[in-house]
Amino acid sequence: MGSYEIFILLICLSAAFAFINQKFLKLPFVIGLFFLSTALSLVVLSSQLWMDIDVQKIEKYLENSHLDKLIIDVFLGFLLFAGALHTNWGNLRSQIKPITSFALGGVILSTGIIACLFYFVADLLGIKIDFVYCLLFGALISPTDPIAVLGILKEAGVPKKTESVIVGESLFNDGVGVVLFIALLDTLRVGSFSFGHFGILFIQEAVGGILLGLVYGYFLHLLLKAVDHYETEVLITLAFVMGGYYLANHFHISGALSMVVMGLMVGNFRTSVSMSDTTQEYVNKFWELVDVVLNALLFIVIAFVLIEVDFKTEYVILGLVSVIIVLLTRSFLVYLPLSVFPKFFNLNKNDARIISWGGLRGGLSLALVLSLPTSSIKDVLLVATYFTVLFSILIQGLTIGKVAQWGKKSDQ
Repeated sequence: MGSYEIFILLICLSAAFAFINQKFLKLPFVIGLFFLSTALSLVVLSSQLWMDIDVQKIEKYLENSHLDKLIIDVFLGFLLFAGALHTNWGNLRSQIKPITSFALGGVILSTGIIACLFYFVADLLGIKIDFVYCLLFGALISPTDPIAVLGILKEAGVPKKTESVIVGESLFNDGVGVVLFIALLDTLRVGSFSFGHFGILFIQEAVGGILLGLVYGYFLHLLLKAVDHYETEVLITLAFVMGGYYLANHFHISGALSMVVMGLMVGNFRTSVSMSDTTQEYVNKFWELVDVVLNALLFIVIAFVLIEVDFKTEYVILGLVSVIIVLLTRSFLVYLPLSVFPKFFNLNKNDARIISWGGLRGGLSLALVLSLPTSSIKDVLLVATYFTVLFSILIQGLTIGKVAQWGKKSDQ
């Protein structure tokens, strides 16, 4: 089975799960697909007990398909651009203070706090992990991903400013998290951790990514403005995402941040001049579909990748504790600044409750952990990430509406 056959299998499973969800489960799309992919994971893992499966052959297929490189080198650029494209800059600008604080300072602090707690718990369980790997886990699990529950937030009547904070934070902390992760990963490959080397890489990736994204976005605006043919314009956006993301990463500049900035510009910068109403509709629908399909594929991929993982008891315990670590860190970093600087953030207790519980982890965290080099430590981080995302999407995602409604009643 080659890469194309594996791709066919993933698409067919995604389509089947989407149909089952829409016909029977009727859960929000991403939540439904993740639920079914989780069920598939259990079937795949348990099948070794009641079926004669050549696990080594499956592992070889997965290794030859290079799914880790596909996710980080291809999927990520598409996902970040699509998310930014559908974000209203006007709504973000009104909440720029809390968004900037949570997306920049929040991610950096979250990475450090989670890394320290994760290292401490792992050591108690007898799992020896270099601290740089704990920092990598903190960086990949800190970015929030509220895409799965945006519809639920709207149905629950969440205040617009709260929704804007969650969406804006997610958009920018995705980019910041990826920059942190890549800088840490490059430092790991050097062989020793150096704050000086890490700082230079971080600045190069972050500042370079933002500047390159502005350049990409402006030139893309000029090209879209020059023609009025929606098929051509959709194709141009596709070319800019693929080519732009590749070039940025090739020159060690954050392709993630460049895609976020470019997406914001295409979706908000003089769109009435650059695109007709028809083009805007097709461009938005195309990238919305790309976003959904890639998230679906990502969740299916994790179901098969788990067959490679050695689920030792201590790994599972660490994974369960990781859920608590992430929840406590999230609550601490939301409630503390709101209590100390209430006028700066201008958010009430109900807003804080929704922002804290609505900080979901999703596709980005899975994509980053899968991109790590193969090792026993990767298995530990994969189990911890999977348990955190599992709880985040299936529990937090399905209850965020009730949390919002409960908060509204308590304020009345």
